[in-house]
Amino acid sequence: MSAPTHTRPPQATGGGVDMRLPWWALALPVLAFVALLLLILNPADAHAATDQPAVAHLLERLERLTAR
Repeated sequence: MSAPTHTRPPQATGGGVDMRLPWWALALPVLAFVALLLLILNPADAHAATDQPAVAHLLERLERLTAR
């Protein structure tokens, strides 16, 4: 008479890959994105600002194209 063998599930064997990111691996790109977004929305804070913001100029062009 054979006895049943007990096998461990695949997660418990260590064969799976455990991918965990540190908190800063997500926080730093988000912080950089927000900083660049704020510079785009308020270009007066940037050193190389022009008279008319690029976003406003782009929105005016899109408005002209959709009005046709």
